Amino acid sequence: MEQQVVMSFEIDDDSRKAFEEFCMDVGLNVSVAFSLFVKAVIREQRIPFEIAAGEDPFYSPANQRRLQKSIEQLDAGLGTEHGLIELADE
Repeated sequence: MEQQVVMSFEIDDDSRKAFEEFCMDVGLNVSVAFSLFVKAVIREQRIPFEIAAGEDPFYSPANQRRLQKSIEQLDAGLGTEHGLIELADE
């Protein structure tokens, strides 16, 4: 049997709990689930599921037009300087 090694990574606590619950529901533990994932990546030489950002609204034509208009206004000296607005964590 090959020597086992420990890998560690960071994940938020809610995701950790949800993943542990999922693993229990399907009869696995977290270590076995990650081993399955790693072996699938090695076997398939790819992430074994689609990773997609979807359509980012930042790059939508409407938003790009708005950004261009804002840049033109700033270049024309029509901008207003604002301080950074910090949002509280939810």
